[in-house]
Formats: sequence, structure tokens, C-alpha cells
Amino acid sequence: MIVRPTSRFLFAHPAHFLALGFGSGLAPIAPGTFGTLLAYPIYLMLADEFAPAELLGAIAGMFVLGIWACKKTGADLGIADHSAMNWDEIVAFVLILVITPPGWAWQAFAFLAFRFFDVVKPPPIRHFDRTIKGGLGVMFDDIVAAFYTLLAMAIAKRLFF
Repeated sequence: MIVRPTSRFLFAHPAHFLALGFGSGLAPIAPGTFGTLLAYPIYLMLADEFAPAELLGAIAGMFVLGIWACKKTGADLGIADHSAMNWDEIVAFVLILVITPPGWAWQAFAFLAFRFFDVVKPPPIRHFDRTIKGGLGVMFDDIVAAFYTLLAMAIAKRLFF
């Protein structure tokens, strides 16, 4: 079991490189937050290249790729959902950014809400996190946190704007 992955581990297999968010998962504190931040430039690059419907297809592909990468990396680390694996945060937050209204205030709201839901894991997120195993489990609970984030934004927009 590897308690803390190294750069050597990161480059040992393509799945590790992806699951560890191109190295952002090696951050000594808050690797999930670093992954969420990395989602911004990834979103901007993808949004430049793809129409919205194509972008959703690309995100679906990133999700499926993440299932494989996180399963392999979790097995190699000896911890199925190691905190250094942050591809799940990246994919979920790219999805959120596709739907987030324009403007820095909405993006900040989305970032803070997503980090809240991802860390606190209110029901049923915690249930999914505990019961769905392997790469799918790693990826799925963050998609549910993304849904909660989008729901919170929709409620805020309805109530305040």
C-alpha cells in the first residue's frame, strides 16, 4: 500500500497520470481542491474546441476513462478511493462549468458549493461513496455532488436573480 504517491508513481502508468489529475493530486494538502481548480483551464480548452452537445459527450468520455484510471490507480495504491485521485473532481467540475451561468460570481459559487458537497457528502452522496466500489464509485459520488451544486445554483438563481 502506498500512503502518499510520488512523481515516480504518477508516471509509472498512464492511469496514474490521469487519476492523479496530471500531478495535481500530488498536492500535499487539499488535492481535491487542486483538481477542482485544474478543471477551469481544462474546461476552457474543451469549450474552445467543442460545441455544447459535443462537450457533454467529451465529459461522458472523460467519466468512462476515469472509471478505468481510478480503478487501476486505486488498486495500485491499495486504497480504492485515495485522496490523491482527483480526476473525479476534475470531470465533475468541468460538467458544472458547462452549465454554470456566465460570470465570476457564479463560477465562485459553483466552486464553493461543489467543494462543500464533495467534502461533506450529504445523503445520498455518502451512501453512494460507501456502497459503489471501484472506479465507478470513485467517479459517481462526484457526479452526484455536481448535481447538488447545479441544484443549489438553480435555487439561488430563482430566489435572488
